[in-house]
Amino acid sequence: MRLPFTLNPEEVDITAIRAQGAGGQNVNKVSNAVHLRFGIAASSLPDLIKARLLALDDRRISTDGVVVIKAQAFRSLEKNRAEALRRLEELIARAATLPRVRRPTRPGKAAVERRLAGKMRRSEVKAARRMKPD
Repeated sequence: MRLPFTLNPEEVDITAIRAQGAGGQNVNKVSNAVHLRFGIAASSLPDLIKARLLALDDRRISTDGVVVIKAQAFRSLEKNRAEALRRLEELIARAATLPRVRRPTRPGKAAVERRLAGKMRRSEVKAARRMKPD
């Protein structure tokens, strides 16, 4: 089951930064990478999703409760911005998905009989090893 949520664009802080890595002379002139910051505590998300987000063991979530995502896969600023927002939504969706409740079940009669038959066979094998030859 997934809890409903909406991501308010005003709560997301997106900054254009210079990308790392290869790119020739263009990489020194143009800021195409995106640095996204999202404060969990100050957001308008439901309290349950906030708590589950803070409990996630994800390196993108700082100890202050701020999600920091850096996107620099594309040469376009708009594509990197869309990629960063997609990753943020994916992270929130992961926290909003509740784990399925496990209903305890009991083994069926045939399964119990198979288990006991296997134990009996093993017992007979071991008992045959113990017998002293006459």
